[in-house]
Amino acid sequence: MKIAFDVDVLAKQYDINTMVHKVADWGYKYIEQSPHPRINPFYKHPLFSKEAEAEYRQALKETGVEISSFIVVYRWSGPTEEQRKMAVANWNKIIDIAVNMGVPVINTEFSGDPNQQEICNGMWFRSMDELLPRIEKEGLRVEVQSHPYDFCELNDEAVDMVKSYRSPNLGYVYSASHGFFYDQGKGDVRHMLKYAGDELTHVLFADTYNQTKDCRYILNPPWLNARGAADVTIHQHTAMGEGEVDFEGIFETLREMDFANKQLKPDAPKVGGDNIACVSYFGFPEKMDKQAPEAREIIERQLLGK
Repeated sequence: MKIAFDVDVLAKQYDINTMVHKVADWGYKYIEQSPHPRINPFYKHPLFSKEAEAEYRQALKETGVEISSFIVVYRWSGPTEEQRKMAVANWNKIIDIAVNMGVPVINTEFSGDPNQQEICNGMWFRSMDELLPRIEKEGLRVEVQSHPYDFCELNDEAVDMVKSYRSPNLGYVYSASHGFFYDQGKGDVRHMLKYAGDELTHVLFADTYNQTKDCRYILNPPWLNARGAADVTIHQHTAMGEGEVDFEGIFETLREMDFANKQLKPDAPKVGGDNIACVSYFGFPEKMDKQAPEAREIIERQLLGK
């Protein structure tokens, strides 16, 4: 199992070199490269100039850190065909970059419109039909997560969509801080992880509150606080223990599933390398010097027995 750090909390404040060195200083061997304005910006075409690549490669060489995975967010679910086609082009470019950099995993979201679920569902399957042959040819693992404010927010539905392709090159991402959206506020982490089963290849660790409970988050005007009354969603990515996520249940279930050592498919070669446990803390860069190493130590203790 690879323990990675999602550098979103760093990417907006530091250059690439400093970002990589920070992760190394916190004791991580792996970076999960979330959308970065010079590499893989949200929704837009990937960039990654020769200069950016050289800076990144040099920082990796200096620190011994590796990139476990890229995160990309593209409109491959539309809702328009023009958006979908541009997103597929973006996907092909980020695949080029991943292959060039030796990065075996790309994880992503459905990235559709919750108000147009039917069309976005169809658009996603159309995009996947186009992209999967290339993904399989390059030997990559692409992992998908449902996300708050998407056409699919539910854990079981997202897992079923991923499993429908029966491909060892597709995996499922479980994000702890999205879990109350995944089952409409129940927070039954044991069921959700077990339902994902063999397709569970990536877990994002961060805490949040249950957004379905009254006044867990307070917005103005007051009617925004009624779930479903306004076209908004809200969640957090705070340190484990700062919210209401059942991390005891998550770690216990992952140990039962042997997530740290498990192959993607019992009867197929491992695609994309080891499963990934990623620390996904956002919003509080001033706390990371303390919280990032603590999170790594928790995961090592709970899943690797260190």
